[in-house]
Amino acid sequence: MTLFKTIVLAAATALGLAGAAQAGEPLKIGFIYVGPVGDFGWSHQHDVGRKAIKAAFGNKVQTAYVESVSEGADAERVMTQMALSGTKLIFATSFGYGDAVKKVAKQFPNVKFEHATGNWRAPNVATYSARFYQGRTVIGHIAGKMTKTNTIGYIASFPIPEVMRGINAAYLAAKAVNPKVRFKIIWVRTWFDPGKEADAANALIRQGADVIMQHTDSPAAVTIAEKKGVYAFGQATDMQKFGPHAQLSAIIDNWGPYYVKRVKAVMDGTWKSTNTWDGIGPGMTRIGPFSDVIPAGVRASAKALEEGLAKGTLHSFTGPIRRQDGSIWLKAGEVADDKTLETMDFFVEGVEGNMPK
Repeated sequence: MTLFKTIVLAAATALGLAGAAQAGEPLKIGFIYVGPVGDFGWSHQHDVGRKAIKAAFGNKVQTAYVESVSEGADAERVMTQMALSGTKLIFATSFGYGDAVKKVAKQFPNVKFEHATGNWRAPNVATYSARFYQGRTVIGHIAGKMTKTNTIGYIASFPIPEVMRGINAAYLAAKAVNPKVRFKIIWVRTWFDPGKEADAANALIRQGADVIMQHTDSPAAVTIAEKKGVYAFGQATDMQKFGPHAQLSAIIDNWGPYYVKRVKAVMDGTWKSTNTWDGIGPGMTRIGPFSDVIPAGVRASAKALEEGLAKGTLHSFTGPIRRQDGSIWLKAGEVADDKTLETMDFFVEGVEGNMPK
């Protein structure tokens, strides 16, 4: 190798562009999942997105993932190992990975990080999420129409803004079409634990719930609903095969297009730290097929609601809305701003129970 080539290669390495890129080697991309890829929910859908990258770029990329990584020191260790192994783009796919992303990103400024549902950005850290609450507005509408006991059970994971938005959106939509509706919430304090999720579903059914919602990752609740003859909704993916009679619809996370776009940006040298929050309109949040047991009129009204949210002519949080303590949050006609939604830490009026610490 000539002296000139040696200098060019050294300079490229210093800029974080060399090694694999200079040799035409594939871009190394890492994914870190909070649950197993076989959860048939959240982590499964992110892995579907990873496979979309492979399909789009073939041998130009090399993807790898580590599943069932706990939020904390474990996540920091895994991302550090990825960075040390030459990974240039890391997707950290859980809110609880935030502290680990901060630490590792500062140590490896030439590695790009994408943090799902995150709220902290840096020159090499972008954040992204979907407006899941829009989907919960649609299924809340269906639940309010379909319940016979006027009791809807909700299996909640952690009291973070994303989960609070979902509960509030679903409740407001159900209440709008069924003033008698009540929500019963069980906090399981986990994203993925089929045993706890099943226990929560059974407990909610014993308390009179005939429709079950969830913000957890396994199909356990849908399976229990099928066995007990009540209704449920798929979470993150279509879970119809686990509850062919129970599932009324599903909220489907569609990460593939975003992942392909961001990988292309890295390859093109146009990647920037951004905050993406897309919903039904752009297709990051999708609504699954409606069950035939839903009356035609309810299917039509739910579809109209979905289309209005997609077009922006309807908003999940439109006043008048009061907080749980009775204080005014939104006056008539007012729409919630994104800043409030991103930091939501309260229940709306009518939701029973306290937000856990």
